[in-house]
Amino acid sequence: MGPFVLLTEKQKNVYLRIVKYAAPYKWIIALSMIASLGVSGSDAFIAYLVKPFVDELIVAGNLSLAKLIPFMVVGLATIKGLSRYVQSYNIRTAGQLAIQDIRNEVFGHTIKLSMRFFTNSSSGSLMSRILNDVNVMQAALADVLVTLLRETLTILALTGYAFYADWKMALMAFVAIPAAVWPAAAMGKKIKKFSRRSQDVMGNVTSVLEQSFSGIKVIKAFATEDQEQQKFAQENLGFFTLIRKTFRYSAATAPVMEIMTSLGVAAVLWYGLNRVAAEAITKGELFSILAAILLMYSPLKRLTTVNNTIQKAIGAAERVFEVLDNQAEIVDAPDAVDLPRSQGYVTFENVRFAYDDELILRNFSVQAKPGEVVALVGSSGAGKSTLIGLLNRFYDPQQGKILIDGHDIRGLTQKSLHASLALVDQETFLFNDTIANNIRYGKPDADFSLVKAAATQAYADEFIQQLPEGYETQIGDRGVRLSGGQRQRLCIARAILRDAPILMLDEATSALDTESEAMVQQALGNLMQNRTTFVIAHRLSTIMHADQILVLDKGEIVETGKHQELLERSGLYSRLYDAQFSE
Repeated sequence: MGPFVLLTEKQKNVYLRIVKYAAPYKWIIALSMIASLGVSGSDAFIAYLVKPFVDELIVAGNLSLAKLIPFMVVGLATIKGLSRYVQSYNIRTAGQLAIQDIRNEVFGHTIKLSMRFFTNSSSGSLMSRILNDVNVMQAALADVLVTLLRETLTILALTGYAFYADWKMALMAFVAIPAAVWPAAAMGKKIKKFSRRSQDVMGNVTSVLEQSFSGIKVIKAFATEDQEQQKFAQENLGFFTLIRKTFRYSAATAPVMEIMTSLGVAAVLWYGLNRVAAEAITKGELFSILAAILLMYSPLKRLTTVNNTIQKAIGAAERVFEVLDNQAEIVDAPDAVDLPRSQGYVTFENVRFAYDDELILRNFSVQAKPGEVVALVGSSGAGKSTLIGLLNRFYDPQQGKILIDGHDIRGLTQKSLHASLALVDQETFLFNDTIANNIRYGKPDADFSLVKAAATQAYADEFIQQLPEGYETQIGDRGVRLSGGQRQRLCIARAILRDAPILMLDEATSALDTESEAMVQQALGNLMQNRTTFVIAHRLSTIMHADQILVLDKGEIVETGKHQELLERSGLYSRLYDAQFSE
C-alpha cells in the first residue's frame, strides 16, 4: 500500500531488511496497530455523521439532535486522541529499540572485522555510518511505521465508507490518484540519490572533526587553526549543498499532491451538485461523501511524503548494510583449537606476504626459543612491523606458515593466540579512563595490588603517586595529560600485568628523549625477563645484547647474527650502526 508501490524491488528488500529488526518487538507494534483502528475508525465515523448533521439538523432543524452533537464531538476527539497517543508512543518505542539493536550490531560487527578493513576505511566515515546513518534509519522504523499504520487504515476506512455511500462519486475521486503518484515517485528517487550523497559527505565532515580533535596538539603547534576551520567549513558547505537539494524535492511533493488531488475533489463536487439538483441524493449525502474524500486525501498526502522519508532511510541503510555485509578476512578455522599457555617457541617458515600488489616479505624464516630476544632492524619499509602484524594474525601470509609451540597459528582460536601475546607499540594508545583501568585493560579482573606491582616494575608508580588522584586519575583522551615517557611506561605496565609469554616491542622508545628512554629501557628490561621477545628497534644501541639480530632489506633477511658478529662483517648492519653513531 502507498509508498511501497513507488519502490524498486531492490529498495523493497533493503526496507524489509530494516523492518526485520523490529520483529522482536512485534507485540508492542501489535498494540500500536490496534490503537490505529481507533484513529481510522474515528475519521470514518466523522464522515458518516456529516449526513445526519446536514439533513436532520441544518435542513430539517431537529434540535434534539443538536443537544447530542457537543458530546459526540468531545467523545470522538477523546477516542481519537487516546488512540493516537497509544499508537505513536508504542511504535516509536519499538522503532527506537530496533535502532538500538542495529547500532549495537553494526559496532559489534565492525570491531571484529580484519585490520585490512580499517586500513582501507576512514574512522570518520565509520563513525558517521554508526551514528548519523543509523539515526536516519530510525525514521524508517518509527515515523514511517507510525504513518503507514495510521494513514493506511484511515484511507481504507474512508474509502470503504465512500464506496458504500456512492460508488460512482468515489470512483471519480480516485481517478486523480495515479496522476498524483507518478511525480511523487520521481521526486522520491531524486531525494534518495541526494540523501545518499549527503550522508557520504557527512562522513567526510565527521572525519575532519575526528582528525582535528585527535591531532589538536599538532594543530596548535603549527598554528593551523584557521586552515582546519576552512577545511571543516568547506566540507560542511558540501553537505549543505546536497541536503538543500533534498529539501527542494521534499518541499515540492506536498504542493504537487495538492494540485493533482484538487482535480479529483473538483470532479466529485461538480458531479455531486448535479445529482443533488436532480434529487438523486440528499445534500447530507453529498457533504458526507465529500467529507470522506477530503479526509482521505489528507492521509494520502502524508503517505506520499512518507515515500521521501523511506528513500532517505534506504540511502542511509545501504551505507550501513555495506559495513554489515563486509566479512572478516581473518576468522577462526572450523576445527580451531585453544592454545595452552605458550612455552615461547616461535617459528616463521618461508613466509611471503604482499599487501595488495606490493610485496612486503619474501622467504622469511626465523626460529625463536623461549626467553630469546630477536631484534629486527632495517630501513623504513623493510617489512619489520609487518612481522608483528603477521604474528598477531592481523593478516595471513600468502605463503609459508607461522608456528607457536609447533601449532600453526591459523589453526588456533584468535582469543587463545592473543592471550599468549603482548604488544608495546610505538604509538602509545591509552583510553580516556583512569590510570588503573588502562593498566588492567588486558586483564580487567586484576585486583589493585597486581596493578600497583605492574606499575612499579614499569617504573610508573612514582609519577602516578604524584598525580592528584593517583591511580584513579582520569588521563584524558589518548592520555594527553601525560608525557611521552609516562604514557609509554603505562603501556609497559599494561603488558607486564597481561603476563603473556611472547612479547612484541615495535620501536617502543623511538619517540622518547634520552632521560625518558633510559627509564623506559629499565622498564622494558623487567618486562622482557623470561619472555620470548621480538624487538623492532630504530636505535641500535638498545639491541646490542639481543640473542639474534635480523637485518631486513626489501622484505628479505640479508644478515643475521649477534651485534659484534654483524659489526665485524662490515655489511648493512655495520653501515646503519656507523651512520647512527657518527650522528
